[in-house]
Amino acid sequence: MKSFTFVLAFVVALAAVHANYDYGEALWKSLLFYQAQRSGKLSGMNSLVSWRKDSALHDRGQNGEDLTGGYYDAGDFVKFGFPMAYTITVLSWSTIDYADGYSKIGWLEEARNAIKWGTDYFIKAHVSKNEFYGQVGIGQEDHNYWGRPEDMTESRTAYKIDASHPGSDLAAETAAALAAASVVFRKAGDTNYANTLLQHAKDLYNFADTYRGKYSDSITDAKNFYSSYDYTDELVWGAIWIYRASNDQKYLTKAEQYYNSFNIQYRTGFGWDDKSLGATAMLMKLTKGSTYKNVLENFCNNLVYSQQKTPKGLAFLGEWGSIRNSLNVAYICMQAADEGINSATYRNFAKSQMDYALGSAGRSYVVGFGSNPPTHEHHRAASCPNAPAACDWNTFNGGQANYHVLYGALVGGPDANDNYNDVRNDATHNEVACDYNAAFQGVLAGLKKLGY
Repeated sequence: MKSFTFVLAFVVALAAVHANYDYGEALWKSLLFYQAQRSGKLSGMNSLVSWRKDSALHDRGQNGEDLTGGYYDAGDFVKFGFPMAYTITVLSWSTIDYADGYSKIGWLEEARNAIKWGTDYFIKAHVSKNEFYGQVGIGQEDHNYWGRPEDMTESRTAYKIDASHPGSDLAAETAAALAAASVVFRKAGDTNYANTLLQHAKDLYNFADTYRGKYSDSITDAKNFYSSYDYTDELVWGAIWIYRASNDQKYLTKAEQYYNSFNIQYRTGFGWDDKSLGATAMLMKLTKGSTYKNVLENFCNNLVYSQQKTPKGLAFLGEWGSIRNSLNVAYICMQAADEGINSATYRNFAKSQMDYALGSAGRSYVVGFGSNPPTHEHHRAASCPNAPAACDWNTFNGGQANYHVLYGALVGGPDANDNYNDVRNDATHNEVACDYNAAFQGVLAGLKKLGY
C-alpha cells in the first residue's frame, strides 16, 4: 500500500508540473473576495466590488465604543474575531514572505489594504489593555436571516473578553495578527502604524498570558460556531510573531518554553483553531532548530506519501472545507521548502493541491475563475439582487445562480470521492469564508514568487 501511495503522489506531482493555471489571476481575485467581505463604511473606498455598499454602521460596544469595520466571517454577517484574527495573521505572513508574488501582479498595496481593514478594526476592538471585543452579532439570529447586509435589522450584540472573562486564544491570536501586520507595514515604510500595531500586540499578549482561559467559555455564543480546543498553541504563536516583529529575545524564549511545556508540536493540521504546525514552521525558520525541522519534515512526508487522497489527488483531511484543509497544510510545507527541506517535493505537492482547486480535477472550486466554477456558493450577499428587489429564503431555496459573482472565493470542496454539488444549501461543501482564502492566497503568492 505504501508503494501505491508513493506512486500516486508522484503522479499527482508530475501532473501538477504540466498543469497551466494563471496563479496571478487567482491571486488578485482572492483579494477581490476580501473586498466583498468588508463590513462598515465602503462608500468612497477604492473598491472593485461595486455591488457591496455600507453596512453595519451602528456596530457598537457595550459602552458605545465604535466597532464598525472588520470582516464578515463567511456567507453570513457575524464578525467572529477568532477566525478573523487568524485570517489577518496568515495574510500578513504571505505578504511578508511572498511579497514578490504580490508585486509581480501589481497587487502588493491591495494585500496591505486587506490586512489594514482587519487591523484597524482590531485596534478599535481593543478598548483597554485587558479588554477586547471578540464578536459582533448573535450567531443564530444572524443565521436566521437571508438577505443583503445593507438591509439587516437584527441585533448586533457585541461580546468581549476581559480579566474576569478571559480569552487567551483570542487575545494571543489577535496579538499575532497585529504583530505580523506590523512587519508588513514596517517594510512598507509606515513606521508609526507599525509601532501602534506592535504595542497593541504586546498588550494583548500580556493580557492573554496573564489571564488564562478559552475565549469560547467567555463568549459563549461562539461555541456553536468557532469553539476553541485550547489556548496553548496561540500562546506560542503570539509570542513567535511578536519576536519576529520586535526581535525581543524574551518572546522567542517564551515561545520555545511554551512549545515544549505544552507539547503542542503537531496536532491536527493548521487552521483557525490549531496553530501548532504554523508555530513549528516559524520556530524552524527563526531558530533553525533540528527538533522543529524533524516535526515538520515528518508531517510533510506523511502528507505527501501517506495521507488519504481523493481519486483525483486532493489530500483529504476532513469533509468540511476539504480544499481549505489541504491548502492550509500545503502552505506550511511550502514554508519548509523555503528552508531547503525537500523543496522540490513539497512545492510540487503544494502546486498539485492548488491545481486541484483551480481545475485539474475537472472543474474549478474558485468562484469566477477557470472552467465551470461554482455559481451557487453559500453566500447571502452574492445571492441577492440589487436593492430594492426582494431577497429572502425564497432566494436561498431557488435554483438560480447567485446574482453577483463573488470573484476569488474558495468554496469548501468535495468529499473523499471527489463528489461535489454546486448548491446553496450545502454549507459543508459550498460555503466560503475568510479563513478559507487565507492560506489559499498564501500558496498562490508563493507559487507566483517562484515563477509559476
